[in-house]
Amino acid sequence: MALNFAQKEAIVAEVAEVAKSAYSAIGAEYRGLTVEQLTKLRVEARKSGVYVRVVKNTLARRALEDTDFACMRDGLTGPMILAFSQEDPGAAARVVEAFAKEHGKFQVRLVALGGKLLDPSDIGALAKMPTYDQAVSMLMSVMKAPVQKLAATINEVPGKLVRTIAAIRDAKEAA
Repeated sequence: MALNFAQKEAIVAEVAEVAKSAYSAIGAEYRGLTVEQLTKLRVEARKSGVYVRVVKNTLARRALEDTDFACMRDGLTGPMILAFSQEDPGAAARVVEAFAKEHGKFQVRLVALGGKLLDPSDIGALAKMPTYDQAVSMLMSVMKAPVQKLAATINEVPGKLVRTIAAIRDAKEAA
């Protein structure tokens, strides 16, 4: 079914709006996959806060024009599905990487983060990036360690004094 001009404009506007607020984007070739398999990908993406859309390449090029993902324009060839991370930079990479492991025909072609086009093999590193909550907890544990060590060290001085006095008292009682 051919799209009329208004429908094309709506698609370009929708994808451009999502791309402007996204942290990272992934383009993958889905040739050979069934509708059920792609529906499963969409369900997993929705759970993870990832926007997934199959868009004609010409429309995708127009949508990505004034965004951080304009670097993906030249790689948009063949049947492509685009995934945009809405919540954290690694969300789309985790969803796409897990789906690609299950389905060999699903090939990652483009990976973009912060206006830079990365090698498709870097998807694993992007998928391992911590979420915001994980990063905050890691930072807090690093900040907490010196304070905790200082408190333990300061507490050790009176503790040692009490143990020494108790040892002297026990020695006098035994004598």
